[in-house]
Amino acid sequence: MPALSGLEARYVELAARAAAPVSAAVTGAQVQALLTPNHTQVVTLIVASVYVVVIAILWHIPILSWILYPFKLLTVGFHEMSHAFAGLMTCAKIYSIELDPDEGGATQMSGGVSWITLPAGYLGSSFIGGCLITCGFDIVASKIACLVLAVFFLFTLWWARKNWISWILILGMSGLIILFWFVKNSVALRYFILFVGVMSCMYVLWDVIDDTIARKVNTSDASQFAHVCGCCPSQVWGFVWLLVAAAFFAAAIIVGIIAFKEDDAAQEAASSTFLPSPFH
Repeated sequence: MPALSGLEARYVELAARAAAPVSAAVTGAQVQALLTPNHTQVVTLIVASVYVVVIAILWHIPILSWILYPFKLLTVGFHEMSHAFAGLMTCAKIYSIELDPDEGGATQMSGGVSWITLPAGYLGSSFIGGCLITCGFDIVASKIACLVLAVFFLFTLWWARKNWISWILILGMSGLIILFWFVKNSVALRYFILFVGVMSCMYVLWDVIDDTIARKVNTSDASQFAHVCGCCPSQVWGFVWLLVAAAFFAAAIIVGIIAFKEDDAAQEAASSTFLPSPFH
């Protein structure tokens, strides 16, 4: 390749300098456009904020808290399923999953890696909640989330087949999913999935604070994890898990805004071609 003359080299240099800020400006504008919610996403964010407020209020009113009872059990199920899947990934043998009426749960297993299976309950259920929040920005994504939940439900029923609460809970939630799938071309399903996601993240945040930071519960996952690690008290691990859960919540909203830019009409049109309700 022949050498450039002085004038040509100067021209190339000036062109490169002129192009650099333009490229940066375009990239910055693109990032800003991706992170700026449209009207449909603003409505979704408002609904999610209302969910947070309503859940926080109902949580602390003894009589009205029963409204959240089945969803609390569902998030406990996510928690125990996360323990079980972490156990499977670390070659543990899963014996059973149990949910009790006092909103507690237990996963019976042997083997596995404790420093993976113990934090998996809180971190896994907050991750699930974050994924559901993201899917709650889009109708088709919410339908796909329901199919994934169906797999979770089947695994839960297999491991908790002797636990009658699990059967009632899963049958009830399956009925709600089917009902909302049929309402207004599955638009209601999107807000249901969004609610379950917010509920799951809220439950993790509250449970971690209640069991590890506000008071020490010796049977909590954080206490057992602190015993296994032996380097930090349970309150420290609870605070770390709290930060991770909050990060999942924030990341879920950001991903939802970036990934699903379609408005209501476009979402309904896409939903009508993907497992449409029979009443569409």
